[in-house]
Amino acid sequence: MEQRLSIITLGVENLQEAERFYLEKFGWTKSPQSSESITFLQLNGLQLALYPREKLAEDAEVEAAGNGFKGFTMAYCTRTEEEVDNLFADFEAKGVRIVKKPHKAFWGGYSGYIADSEGNLWEIAFNPFLKMDEVGNIE
Repeated sequence: MEQRLSIITLGVENLQEAERFYLEKFGWTKSPQSSESITFLQLNGLQLALYPREKLAEDAEVEAAGNGFKGFTMAYCTRTEEEVDNLFADFEAKGVRIVKKPHKAFWGGYSGYIADSEGNLWEIAFNPFLKMDEVGNIE
């Protein structure tokens, strides 16, 4: 099997609110494949999908119940510490919930955490050990 990830699907309680968060707070745009029942956001090389939690659980044939820490985070890597600070200032101005303000991390980088409208955690980080190309892909 090739090492690749094509789509990350978040099961959300409120599709319209989750979509609004990513469109307004992150400033992203919907992909043409989106419909009233699912939202696709094209990222660099993969898609983030938003889909009703109950329907996603039904599709996977698992229970939809679950709360608290979800056991994963997503990360947005920047090219500088200043870019991390600028993004946090923008998120704060937009009313995004700041979970952990940026600071020097034990692993040598600089990062903080925000939460989307459903409580999914995003680490916004500068990692000096990662090499990134001009469009933000990790090399």
